[in-house]
Amino acid sequence: MNRYPAWKYVIIAVALLVAALYTLPNFYGEAPAVQVSSAKATIKIDAAVLERVQQAIQAAGLKSDSVVLEGSSVRARFDTPDDQLKAKDAIEKALIPDPSDPPYIVALNLVSRSPDWLTAINARPMYLGLDLRGGVHFMLQVDMQAALTKKAESYAGDLRTSLREKGIRHGGISREGQSIRVRLRDDAAVAAARNLVGDQFPDLQVAVAPDGEAQLLTATIKPESLRKVQEQALKQNIVTLHNRINELGVAEPVIQQQGLDRIVVQLPGVQDTAKAKDILGRTATLEVRMVDESTEGRAAEMGTGPVPFGDEKYLDRNQQAVIVKKQVILTGENLTDAQPGFDGQTQEPTVNLTLDAKGSRIFKDVTRENVGKRMAIVLFEKGKGEVVTAPVIRTEIGGGRVQISGRMTTVEANDTALLLRAGSLAAPMEIIEEYTIGPSLGADNIQRGIHSVVWGMAVIAAFMCIYYLLFGVFSTLALSVNVLLLIAVLSMLQATLTLPGIAAMALALGVAIDSNVLINERIREELRAGVAPQSAIHAGYENAWATILDSNVTTLIAGLALLAFGSGPVRGFAVVHCIGILTSMFSAVFFSRGVVNLWYGKKKKLKSISIGQIWKPEDGSELRSVAGRGYNN
Repeated sequence: MNRYPAWKYVIIAVALLVAALYTLPNFYGEAPAVQVSSAKATIKIDAAVLERVQQAIQAAGLKSDSVVLEGSSVRARFDTPDDQLKAKDAIEKALIPDPSDPPYIVALNLVSRSPDWLTAINARPMYLGLDLRGGVHFMLQVDMQAALTKKAESYAGDLRTSLREKGIRHGGISREGQSIRVRLRDDAAVAAARNLVGDQFPDLQVAVAPDGEAQLLTATIKPESLRKVQEQALKQNIVTLHNRINELGVAEPVIQQQGLDRIVVQLPGVQDTAKAKDILGRTATLEVRMVDESTEGRAAEMGTGPVPFGDEKYLDRNQQAVIVKKQVILTGENLTDAQPGFDGQTQEPTVNLTLDAKGSRIFKDVTRENVGKRMAIVLFEKGKGEVVTAPVIRTEIGGGRVQISGRMTTVEANDTALLLRAGSLAAPMEIIEEYTIGPSLGADNIQRGIHSVVWGMAVIAAFMCIYYLLFGVFSTLALSVNVLLLIAVLSMLQATLTLPGIAAMALALGVAIDSNVLINERIREELRAGVAPQSAIHAGYENAWATILDSNVTTLIAGLALLAFGSGPVRGFAVVHCIGILTSMFSAVFFSRGVVNLWYGKKKKLKSISIGQIWKPEDGSELRSVAGRGYNN
């Protein structure tokens, strides 16, 4: 009756083993480290950079605990801060020959002391939030009206070009806010303009009204297209901020959308607010120029001659020199979109660019006159230019749709599209909120938070053991397993632990123990009714399950509502709260019953169980106390 099959104990053992492994990294603490990340959008951090870092450390006579490539950075861990500072100097000398134009950012950081065998199985500690580690917080307001106005201006230019190409005569095109107004002289022109907008501009909706002797056609962006423009602008700004924050050497930045037009940026460990603001507000520009294909230009590329007059020399992603003319053909303002794709005939990866009306006209003329020549796309950051790509012009390109292809992998196409799209902000932003939290305050918050959880658990454990005796011990074990599972899941998800998260963890203890209280009281009721101890245990767990499920589901619904509609600290609380409810159902019911079955299940002639004081009515009027041993049937 009260026996688990072997496979259930296997599940419990595996769950405990996995939880212990993924909880373990949180107890090793942090070690001083050096982090190497890219300072330019066109430079990648790969295995070659990892090898150069290792060689620099060895050449300096230093010993590193580990040097690993994690995401878009290389991290080298050391025993002492002195070794950390020496390694930083050595790595900078090896990777940055010209300090005025650094290709990499070498920053001091803190990483987990977890051994390599734990890191190999992806067992990593939870990240600490801003309120626990210290750092800076910014709230950025995105100017969505500027993004929409820019889009409307682009549509106005495209519409002007299309009307001219179709030979539709009009009395002028103007833009007022986000509306495009076209004066037309007769009904035939109105009908032709309507058809043109319907065919070539599916994102616009039109309305016609009389304007004196003429007709006024007003085109506005459809509501669903407005939302799409806003979402793309916000997404592009977030991607751009990610690229820029790499320069600060922040390992776990928090960059997330808040509402429809705000972005929250949290940089744990950063205390220099001025530098952070400078990085977030930095601008990048994009320029399209022709490559100098002359003999002098070729010689300059090969390094056998000087750069010709009127040209400039830049490096591409492979550090190869490209000689481009100073004359700028197009800028990033003419580029409206860049997406990766595939060539319809060769199925090779491509980058598909979309230009505005002005850019389309210029690009058509330039490509017609320079077939067979190379055109360079140069990205400028902090006054330094770098060639993103320099494709050969195969044919005249019109219509504002440009396809870049040629010996690119899918990853390279994605990276190139990202660089072109995220080189600058899609819409201007301003900082509307900022504050700094010192590291000492963060350490104090950690200490107080841990104390609150530990003392809360200790008091609950003491009460349960006194009130329910051995079953209280079982409940305490289940509560400990719940905490273990909760920390393990948060570590697996690489969640960021904040003060609200610690509060939710403390609350999860009370919610979890409530399930064990229900089970223990149900067992007491069965014993009070004269049921045999083995049957009382079985009936107690079975009868309590429905109540436990109902109470946890309703609490989970409230947590999911906080997760769906909350933001910032509220979401941090909700994540830990929801995970704690799910782990408590496993520990309080499945695990605790496994322990009870292991202790009492093999006793066929069980006469009593240790579940505290039970009051049994006798003769309908008197109550008898059976304390400390349960009821003997």
